[in-house]
Amino acid sequence: MKRKFLLYILLIIISAPVWSQQLAAGNPDFLKYQNNKWVDSVMTTLSPDERIAQLIMVAAFSNRGEEHKKEILELVEEQKVGGLLFFQGDPEAQVKLMNEYQRAANVPLLGAIDAEWGLGMRLDNTISYPYQMALGAIQDEELIYKMGMEIARQIKRVGLHLNFAPVVDVNNNPENPVINYRSFGENKYNVAQKGVAYMKGLQDGRVLATAKHFPGHGDTDTDSHYGLPQINHPFPRLDSLELYPFRELIRAGVGGMMVAHLDIPALDSTGVASTLSKPIITGLLKQRLEFKGLIVTDAMNMKGVTLGNLPGVVDKDAILAGNDMLEYSEDVPKAIEEVRTAINAGLITQEEINDRCRRILAIKQWVGMDDYRPSKSTNILKELNTRKAKDLNEDLAKASLTVLKNENMLLPLQQKKRKIASISIGVEEESFFQKNLKENYELENFQLSEEADEEEVKDILRKLANFEVLLVAIHDTQSRPRNNINFSEDVEELILQLASRENTIFSLFKNPYVIDKIEGIENADGLILAYQDSEAAQRMAAGFIAGNSMASGRLPVSIGNKFKAGDGFTIRNVPALLRLYRNFLLF
Repeated sequence: MKRKFLLYILLIIISAPVWSQQLAAGNPDFLKYQNNKWVDSVMTTLSPDERIAQLIMVAAFSNRGEEHKKEILELVEEQKVGGLLFFQGDPEAQVKLMNEYQRAANVPLLGAIDAEWGLGMRLDNTISYPYQMALGAIQDEELIYKMGMEIARQIKRVGLHLNFAPVVDVNNNPENPVINYRSFGENKYNVAQKGVAYMKGLQDGRVLATAKHFPGHGDTDTDSHYGLPQINHPFPRLDSLELYPFRELIRAGVGGMMVAHLDIPALDSTGVASTLSKPIITGLLKQRLEFKGLIVTDAMNMKGVTLGNLPGVVDKDAILAGNDMLEYSEDVPKAIEEVRTAINAGLITQEEINDRCRRILAIKQWVGMDDYRPSKSTNILKELNTRKAKDLNEDLAKASLTVLKNENMLLPLQQKKRKIASISIGVEEESFFQKNLKENYELENFQLSEEADEEEVKDILRKLANFEVLLVAIHDTQSRPRNNINFSEDVEELILQLASRENTIFSLFKNPYVIDKIEGIENADGLILAYQDSEAAQRMAAGFIAGNSMASGRLPVSIGNKFKAGDGFTIRNVPALLRLYRNFLLF
């Protein structure tokens, strides 16, 4: 008995450090700086109003000229704002401006950017990695972690520190107008796994990640840029589905959380936007989910929060609800005044403001702003667009390729003296996809506008009549892969006819949801989903068809009654298999 008791005590002693680590798991790394010397020293230099100003982040552009730069400098020098959120521009101008703004600031500025798919989302001449819907198809999360690390490197190179990514909304509404292709998909576990990988890559690269859009923007049919979406699910459904990825990222130590502009009666029956809801931000996020990191609003210029609310006043309401930082505040002096009035009225204490200010200063130290050094603008494009960064982009595109149909093991396609034609729909000149096909096949290439009329379609059908194999590419003429098609009725009829022919392989460089809007495409012998119309996606699809690489993607969303989430074939690299077979024979 005594021996068992001693063993029990020993077990408790051994397991105690592990248990304490489990308790500590999930706390953002920057919190350890919240009460250190640098933060203390900065706090002593700030007036009460300047501490409020640290909670404000304003929008900055590097392509708007001197007048805009003057406005930002005034906000930095006179209002003492805590951060800048950069939008359009180019890397050289971005770095020069940020250096100038930092020189004007008494306290180093926190620089943020919306770079969900990399700097290319905002800055010219930079890399755009695949949209998150494509990433949701990838089976190797290590690739997504590497992407996070690389995006962090590039963000730091342009003088910034915080990325408003990843999106961890579960997109379970195909008609969602604002999330959609920006989501990892409809499966909450897949969304969480991919979100954690992306987040860890960013934060291991010393860039703060921000999970968004809390508490879940995936099941909406209204764009919160233009109105206030309403989500009418009961709490058990929200808790088990929408909140799941956010909970997992909190456990994994995400540093930031962005709150959406949503009306969710099950969480707050007053009808206010979730950005202004104390039950949602303080009650749910801080208390129930125990999130201790940075809470930032979605942009405070969006109609989802501005309708019926005045600039400055709405900022104060967001602070009272529990947000730490205001993104894209439209009236900084009024916001500071309103928060000061709220303090004087006892609606919030100066101590609460001080605590949030300390949290922001701790982040600034975590990203290295306690030892600030200007960023160099020389060689910046070369240093951003490295061969390694470009290769990673192609690796991601390759890993996302999803084969939904492969009748009679048509893929990879062997020439076998067959007459092959390719037709790219939605382009006027030879597509990048077709140019890459020509490196592997003897074939003829044709192009057709997505608005082609009956005569043009008949002409194409005549030209294709004598070919044995057709490689049909459907391109995207939109700037981003939205869930819609703009085909003429004649082009739709053409696709239906081609899909019914033997040995026709479709490559879709569009949003996966459009498959449900293209009649008959699911009947084709081969169907490859590449998710978007990038050069990397086109090159990888052409290479896969030729057997130069494998495809292993899995569909991240269901497509009507045609395909379900998780569908996809793993098809190996034919040359690699042949080499393996040859080596086996030699051995």
